Order: sequence, then structure tokens, then C-alpha cells
Amino acid sequence: MQRTVAVVGGGISGLTACYQLARSPNAPKIILLEGSGRLGGWLHSTRTEDGAVFEHGPRGIRPAGSVGKNTLLMVSELGLDADVLPVPGDHPASKNRYLYVSGALHRLPSSIGGVLRTVPPFTRPLLWSGLHELAAPRGTQLDETIHSFVSRRFGKELADIAIDSLCRGVFAGDCRALSVRSCFPALFEAERRRRSVILGMALGGGKGPALDSALSRRARDERWSQWSLRGGMETLPEALQDFLRRHGVEMHCHARLQRLERTAAECWQITLEDGSVRADHVISAIPARALAVLLPSWAEPLAQELRGIEAVSVGVVNLQYNGATLPITGFGHLVPSFEDRSLLGIVYDSVAFPEQNGTGGPSVRLTVSTPPCSHQGGVPVAEEPGVNVHRSSRGPWQPEPWSQGAKVMLGGAWFEEGFGDPEMVPEARLLSCAKEAVRAHLGLAAEPSCTIVKACIPQYTLGHWQRTETISRYLEREGLPLSLIGASYQGVSVNDCIYNAKMAVTRLLDQAQ
Repeated sequence: MQRTVAVVGGGISGLTACYQLARSPNAPKIILLEGSGRLGGWLHSTRTEDGAVFEHGPRGIRPAGSVGKNTLLMVSELGLDADVLPVPGDHPASKNRYLYVSGALHRLPSSIGGVLRTVPPFTRPLLWSGLHELAAPRGTQLDETIHSFVSRRFGKELADIAIDSLCRGVFAGDCRALSVRSCFPALFEAERRRRSVILGMALGGGKGPALDSALSRRARDERWSQWSLRGGMETLPEALQDFLRRHGVEMHCHARLQRLERTAAECWQITLEDGSVRADHVISAIPARALAVLLPSWAEPLAQELRGIEAVSVGVVNLQYNGATLPITGFGHLVPSFEDRSLLGIVYDSVAFPEQNGTGGPSVRLTVSTPPCSHQGGVPVAEEPGVNVHRSSRGPWQPEPWSQGAKVMLGGAWFEEGFGDPEMVPEARLLSCAKEAVRAHLGLAAEPSCTIVKACIPQYTLGHWQRTETISRYLEREGLPLSLIGASYQGVSVNDCIYNAKMAVTRLLDQAQ
């Protein structure tokens, strides 16, 4: 008799799990249940009539490492090679990244020369941080905050400025609370293996799984820093949906779950608002706390651990300034918490992916992320003239003035401190904060068009690894046919979510043999 696997949650993790199940020999019956009205989760793109693309979530994906290669392999399998928009290593969005400190933008070093000399906002050459790291003793703690780890190995200034900003940009979180073991496992393991992070990363940790593809070889040869898709990142979940339809996967939107129970026949009974579904195995791709609410009372030990996995809210404001020009070119800039706790950073979307600017004339697309709303300082002095660049299919990089854009990120771990309840914050307030940030930091004062979305990002705080191990031991001890995937557990990036979903399905299929 054919087994039934129910996948709960239709974001990129859930879709990937369905994809891997559907591709397997002797595939089970697959039912995908999504509570909202669309599939794809945070991979959500707004496409305007003139062809401009605004991302509600991730705007690009890194190709590096086994997880990056794995994603590119799936992209190739889905036939999306021609849709890939790469950002090569010589692109300004790869080389130019900024910090906003003391009311001015500072370009981070991207060459040996920049490491050897003092570059603001740092007070001494970053070379000294590297030498300090090479001489530092191996740590003895089973876990450590990111700030503590970096301070101990590289020095407090690097932790206070660069790492504080990095964690706000990647996790929307506070590096003084986040776990280095869970957020940056490669750095933690490098120190454990080689005593030094620099030596450990340089010498590597052995070969990963063979996941090579023509796309990943191209990414290596051209030194891609990131890539997107021509129609936006939502193109990926759309391609997965097309594949699943062709392979007979049942996909249900507006399927709001009420309860999970085990029946006398050792099956899962999944209660919905308007019916129920039975399944031999459940793959949960919803946030940990959402799953905790659904579990039966006898699974309270599991629910308690799931409730301990926190998440923070981020306000993401996409802005388009028609006819404007950025004062600099690059990936974007981050803001350390001591400079402005509310504003996480601004991403210059139109620099990295000018193909998504649309045909409506010169414009600037920005993404702004922030928590509270208090900006200080005036318009910063630009470090270099601003011109946009694009990839020409006929030759090398060519300058193209005026066609640009950005995204503002607000809140994160500081959201409630600055805005209050995320569910009650008026969009007008987020927009006002975003526009003021762009005016103060980049000198753009025109009235932009915009899209606004609130996102949630899990927080791997100190001891997260113990919580996930406790969860795994509970599932194994109780023999529960339940797999947990998604950003709540083993990585928040798109690459991590795709890779971990694939691994979960591999383990499930191995057990079934």
C-alpha cells in the first residue's frame, strides 16, 4: 500500500521536500498543506507593469559551499539556467560594501592594501585583527555569543562595528545574544579543528558531497558573489510548483491547520478548518512556535523546546526613485546598533541587478530594513562618484548612469523597542522611517514608489544547538514519524533551507527501505 507523506508549510523548504519526494523511485503520495493563499513563503516578488522587480524577502543567493552548489544544481534540474542573473567578482556589488558610522558611509576593505592600512571607521589596520586571531588560544566553551567569540579572537573593535552590523544584516539580530556555534558553525568548527579560525578556514574541513553542475562551475570560474533570477526570486518556487503539478502532488492553499494527533492505527490525523487529512509521516516546514501550538498534549516536552526558538520581526521597505542617481555604487550599507538601533541597513537593489529595473526610465530601487525610528546626522559625504553598472552579453562591464534602486530593512531584534507590536504598526510609519533613512544616508529626497512587507527571522540564541539536539533525541526516542525542516533549526538562508529539506527527505526515504 502506498504511504502518504504530508508536508506542512509551502515555503521553499516545504516545496523542496515535495520536489525531492516526487523525484524518488516509488514516490509516496504527497500532500502539501499551506495556510496562506500562495506558495513560496518569503520568496515573493512583486513585478510591476514596466518590468521592475521588488523582492519581499531574499533578493539574491550566494553560490558558495556545498549548500550553494546544491541550490544551483536544483536550479539546473528545473531548467532555469537561462534565467540566472549572476553578480561576478569584479562587479561593484561584489567589491563595494559599506558601513554607516558617525554620519558617513565607509567602504569596507576589499583588497590586501585595504587590510594593511587604517581604513575608517576602524582605528587601526585590520591586519592587526588577523595577527591577534592567529595567536589567540583555542576556546573551551561549548557555545559562545558571536560578539564574545569575535572579540576574543579578533578584537573588540571588529566585533563592535563589523560583526554587530553583519549580524543585523544577516539575522536581524543582536550579536551579543546570537550563538556562534549555530549561526556560524564553520567558524566555530574551524577553531575547534585548527585552534585558529583563519587557519581552519584556509585549510578547509574536507570534501563535501559531490554536487557539481555547469552552473556551479560557471559560478566558480566567474567568482560570483551572488545570483538572482530574471523574474525575481519567486521564479524558483513557481518552477517547483510546475514540477509538482506534473508529478501529481496534491497542493492545497488556505489549508489552515488546527491540530495534529496520532490515531490508533499509528497515523497522523491532521485537523484543518474544513476537514482532515491522514498521513503516515509529516514533514513540518512551518516555524517552530507555530508547530508547538498544533501538537497534542502528550508531546508537551517537544512543544516546550519548540516554543524556546525565538523569532524577530523585520520591516522591509522597497523604494524606487525615478530619475535619481545614487552617490555611490555597491551592494549596500549596514548600520551598527550603536549608530541607529532602528535601521538595520539599505540594499542598493538596482546596482546588483539592473536587469530588474524595468523599462520605465531611469530609477533607483532600494530596500530599507529598520527597527525603531530615530535617525541622526546629516547627509554623508560620498566616497566615490555613483554610476550603475550592468552585465553586457556582448562584452565587459559598461557604466550606465541613473538606473538604480534600493531596499530598507527596519527593526529585527529592536522592532518592539522602536515600533511596538509588529501586528499593529501602521505601514505609513515604516515608510516614513525608510524615506528619512534614505534621505539622511544617500541624499535622495524625491517621493518614491514603494512596497512594504513584515518578515520574521528565527534567532539562534546561545544554546540553540542543545535545543535542536534535544528535539532530535525526543523524536528518535518516541519513534515519531515527524521531520522538522525550515529556518527555525539548522540555518536561515535559502541555501540552508533547501539543503536541509533535501537531507531530511533522504533520511526518510532511507528509513523506508
